Amino acid sequence: MLLSQITAFIETARRQSVSRAAEALFISQPALTARLKGLESDLGAELFVRGPRGMRLTDAGNAFLPYAVRALETLTDGRMQVNALERGGAGRLAIGAAPAVSTYVLPALLKRFSEGYPRVSVSVRTGHSEEILELVLREQVTLGLVRALQHPDIVSTPLYEDRLILVVEPGHPFASEGRIRMKNLAEEQLVQFDRTSSYHDLTSALFVTAGVSPAARMELDNIDAAKKMVEQGFGVALLPQTSVADELEAGTLAEVEVVDAAPVRRKIVAITRRDAGPPAGQPKAFLATFEEIRDELTSWPRSHAAGPRRAAERPARPRARARGRPR
Repeated sequence: MLLSQITAFIETARRQSVSRAAEALFISQPALTARLKGLESDLGAELFVRGPRGMRLTDAGNAFLPYAVRALETLTDGRMQVNALERGGAGRLAIGAAPAVSTYVLPALLKRFSEGYPRVSVSVRTGHSEEILELVLREQVTLGLVRALQHPDIVSTPLYEDRLILVVEPGHPFASEGRIRMKNLAEEQLVQFDRTSSYHDLTSALFVTAGVSPAARMELDNIDAAKKMVEQGFGVALLPQTSVADELEAGTLAEVEVVDAAPVRRKIVAITRRDAGPPAGQPKAFLATFEEIRDELTSWPRSHAAGPRRAAERPARPRARARGRPR
């Protein structure tokens, strides 16, 4: 029993005419008749009788018709589902993301993605970039959002560069100056986070290269804790731009340019298994969604009619002094 036979049967029953059914299916009448005969042979029963008003269903034909229609609808639904999967419009997507990405970029990205692809079920696992790499290699996640890594079994798609920027609380003298040199940081307490992260390594390397050592260090286990300490005046910090965009816009933190240091950037990429081929289906749709809102997620200053206030335009707040902090 072939799909072409089922289609010929339903179309003939609907139009009650071999000629009109053949015309609708863009085939010849002999070809249509051959399909009907083949179906009747498979079923072992006649499905039509020719009457004065055209083709009429037999009792067997009437009994078989609803099943034929249901089978055709099921196959059509299946084809649509496959097409949706290929376009990324349905199915499941497992994502792995490094902490800074999962906290500050992924939520807004997933919101936009779910609006465009509501039938895709998304799961997320977080961990350091090396941990996400292992999840991709073991096929526990389809797509990893991590810092740039080298491995022969993965393919990387560049997403954006996350720049480390110096931030202080708005009442800090650096905020009104707007621009400083690395040597000015020698009298400051440096707030750092997560000794195991590449951000920590990049920050340390910047100070070593400049030959500058901060007066004191405060080490915390996450970016949010570091931001809170800086907001309360317990030091300065080099933090990922994407992680402080909201605070810069709200005026609870201020960005300060370090004029004699090269920008510290970290490339963020999407990784997939090399043997999986180019991203398709849900991963492709996910990456396309990111491209649509890349600037909204990763750029500063953000695009607003009035624009964010500069540090000097924000009201200064009294500075908290860190206990035992040298000045």
